[in-house]
Amino acid sequence: MKTIHTVRFMTLGAAAVAIAATMAITARTARTATTKGDVSLLLPTGAVPAGAIRYTVAATGNAARYRVREQLMGKELPNDAIGETAEITGMITVDSTTGSLIAGQSKFVVNTGLFKSDSDRRDGYVRGRLLEATKFPTVEFVPTGVRGLTAAAAMSSGPKTFELTGDLTVKGVTKPTTWKVTAQQAPGRATGSASTKFTFSDFTITPPKVPVLLSVADTIALEYDFTLVREKP
Repeated sequence: MKTIHTVRFMTLGAAAVAIAATMAITARTARTATTKGDVSLLLPTGAVPAGAIRYTVAATGNAARYRVREQLMGKELPNDAIGETAEITGMITVDSTTGSLIAGQSKFVVNTGLFKSDSDRRDGYVRGRLLEATKFPTVEFVPTGVRGLTAAAAMSSGPKTFELTGDLTVKGVTKPTTWKVTAQQAPGRATGSASTKFTFSDFTITPPKVPVLLSVADTIALEYDFTLVREKP
């Protein structure tokens, strides 16, 4: 059976081409920042580069979630366990001429300690045992490239469907991932959703084992509903 974790991470409706970025923040800084609840300290800083357009996570309209397929004792059919958080911050910066992503200026961060499902017991287990939120307080995504989106399409308004590649870090383990993105761009704003999948073992996560849980799938689906707003130069 396959388990689905869903997280929908930030993707600019206008995103295109490549970014090669590495994390500039140490694990210690990450723990300190998220303990204080300010994940914005983990993001690139500074003014918008000349000739660039930067979109940042809007104050509302964003939700990251995991989705886990499980079979509970006493239930006839399996169901999806879903945990969601709006505690997301991030940005994406593109060249205003080519639509290319600008290296070192795009990153998205989710606070792992604030996922909320329909079960307090599940939430405690996910935060404490699966994600180890105290030790690894964030999930981070750094875009590295775009497939299926031309430069002209990236810089124009309207709906877009494409794939975004990037490095996803969970519990200190970084793996390349591919996200399916559907986006809608309007002047000064981009909205849409992105999703990807991976297995528990990809990020050295031990599948949950509790008495009420008969089985859990091995595939994790991550989803992100995003709203981005253009930052003024």
